[in-house]
Amino acid sequence: MTSRGIPLDVAAIMSTALEGILYGFSILMFIGTIWALTYKRRLREVNRLIVAVTVMLLILSTAHMIVDIIRLEDGLVKYRDTFPDGPAAFFADVSQITYVIKNAIYISHTLLGDGVVIYRCYVVWQSARIVILPSILWCCSALTGFSAVYSVSQATSNAGNIFTKATGQSFFALTLSTNLISSGLLAYRIWKIECNVSALRTSKRTLTPILRVLVDAAILYSVVLFPTLVCFVCSNNGQYVMLDMLVPIISIAFYMVLVRVAISQHAQDYVLTTFHRGTTTEQETLPPVKPLRVHISRITQIDDTSTHDMESENLPSTCKVYPVEEQSCAV
Repeated sequence: MTSRGIPLDVAAIMSTALEGILYGFSILMFIGTIWALTYKRRLREVNRLIVAVTVMLLILSTAHMIVDIIRLEDGLVKYRDTFPDGPAAFFADVSQITYVIKNAIYISHTLLGDGVVIYRCYVVWQSARIVILPSILWCCSALTGFSAVYSVSQATSNAGNIFTKATGQSFFALTLSTNLISSGLLAYRIWKIECNVSALRTSKRTLTPILRVLVDAAILYSVVLFPTLVCFVCSNNGQYVMLDMLVPIISIAFYMVLVRVAISQHAQDYVLTTFHRGTTTEQETLPPVKPLRVHISRITQIDDTSTHDMESENLPSTCKVYPVEEQSCAV
């Protein structure tokens, strides 16, 4: 099956340009995420796992961007006059080492992002049974993804060969299903928690902003991944453009959720700190109260059957109480 759509050399230029724009935005999101995770926090308070995943996503997206630039330079400059049939034939050669490497990076990047979504789902639900299906889909995605990379490395220079591989189509379908199921379970759990505590809440802080960000991140990823799957099935060269855009979009979707959660945590910490400081200041400005002693001579309790007398005793108190001699209480 031959590929259709825009020429491959044009697709390479478009994909690299769009990826570069999104990559620059992901860098800004990365800086904001690191700031949100570490601002006013001690080293032991920082979630090292999330920081490690954040850095890994940046490393993989940077490596993918570098390989794309090298591949673009090779096809349009280095081998422009020496490669048979010109730049279009160079970009059609899926057995090129740069093409194999960039696809391996994309598979790793996608699996890392899907794994984080599954981990979030497990943390919120606190149940391993909930993530069984997403975990199975994730393992199948890893198997089919790296199988597709191996198939590409063994392919000929004909670009149509990659469209006949069922492993590539299966990978896109599996990763889309994994993301939608995990994000749906996560959003449903947060929505249920919000509904359960809304009647008991005494403040205006809600989980709705976090829920919206989770839904937006899932929609953003799915909106780009679904057309990629359609282009792949239809053997359209537009899938090369969509694939290169997916790498920074995965990072952006991950960062936007982390930043929103971290902002909510900082807001809660600020409220608690302000309340604590206000309480402390108010206590410090109150005048000191000296303890008083109340001398009660006798308390007589009368009921229907008996009368009890309590001998005098000294009672410490921090309140102003007026002493009463020979006080009688009838119950």
